[in-house]
Amino acid sequence: MSSLPSPATATAPSLAAAARRSDFTVIGLVGLAHGTSHFFHMLLPPLFPAIVREFGFSYSELGLLVTVFFVISGVGQALAGFLVDRVGARPVLFFALACFVAAALAASQARGYGGLMLASALAGLGNAPFHPADFTILNKRVSTPRLGHAFSVHGITGSLGWALAPVFMIGASELSGSWRTACLCAALLPLSVLALLTLQRHAIDDRQGAWAAAPARPAGAAPEHPLAFLRLPSVWLCFSFFFWSTAALSAIQSFAGPALARMYGLPLSATAFVVTGYMLCSAAGTVAGGFLVAGARRLERTIALAMAAAGALLLLVSTGVLPALLAGALAALAGAGTGLAGPSRDMLIKRAAPPGATGRVYGTVYSGLDVGFALGAPVFGRLLDGGHVQAVFVGSAMALAMGILSAGMVGLRMRFVRAAAA
Repeated sequence: MSSLPSPATATAPSLAAAARRSDFTVIGLVGLAHGTSHFFHMLLPPLFPAIVREFGFSYSELGLLVTVFFVISGVGQALAGFLVDRVGARPVLFFALACFVAAALAASQARGYGGLMLASALAGLGNAPFHPADFTILNKRVSTPRLGHAFSVHGITGSLGWALAPVFMIGASELSGSWRTACLCAALLPLSVLALLTLQRHAIDDRQGAWAAAPARPAGAAPEHPLAFLRLPSVWLCFSFFFWSTAALSAIQSFAGPALARMYGLPLSATAFVVTGYMLCSAAGTVAGGFLVAGARRLERTIALAMAAAGALLLLVSTGVLPALLAGALAALAGAGTGLAGPSRDMLIKRAAPPGATGRVYGTVYSGLDVGFALGAPVFGRLLDGGHVQAVFVGSAMALAMGILSAGMVGLRMRFVRAAAA
């Protein structure tokens, strides 16, 4: 007579399978929301030519709309971290998606510059909470062995959101014959994601789950001030890392096309694929980075090697001596290096964050991304206007080098703290 499996042997695989399903659900939902936020970075810019035809605005006026988006997003992101730690990530994430719906509707009804400014402001307000909310949910609801892959998927969906937005907005505008209709169509995306997350709200509840409990505070210890984390040098070093790495990204996203056209004579239609290729290579690098981060103890080394390789490729492109197509291909391939560093970067921030301050730390650190976009693009644009075409690639490489220095100092600081504690 065959013996039945014991309850322990019967439930262990089922518990592991349930944990795996839960992790995949959380990662997928948060990744979808993150892709939506990156999509709304590009709500208006692909439509700028159509907006110019209707209203006659200058591109400097339209550029101010982008600045407003990132200023509101940057300031709001730092503040949103405190809100996430106080009320939880889930309601803040729902509010952010609702802001995107309102932004798209406001854009579709804009009758002048004020209406477009309102749309940019609402989109920036919606973008602000995503990183503190997303990383709080991932850190609390995803098991440790799959956390590196969670960060990887989070980065990939952001890159895909950037890549999808121009195709969607321009395609919807041309098919409908109206950029306003394209904005109405865009409103359906965050509305659908909000509906899905509402149905699956239990999966993204950061107050639940095996990983939600913060380490216990020693008995009798005084409660820490909410702003105490700002005294940590590692927080500001992580902020500076985001600033420099994003400044490099803003140069490639905004000016790699015209720079390659001037240096190598590539047609603008061909250089457009360089930026798309950069983002796709970044997504591929992020996939590989998710596997590397799981077993890496010195995360700053992974970051340094990956970003140094990207910087070397950009310096090679800046020489102007390469065949035109090879130059475009190497510029796009540099995205793999920055993508490879992404999951290690996010894990480094997790290790630097004190218990109970996840939202505040991620909100403050990731506001460096908005500052990098807001300041980097005007600086590189002025260099390009001044005829310093090679500076687009040289400056990007130098910004990546500064990012490497910041990450190295974070790692050094963490080792010093661990040694002091030991």
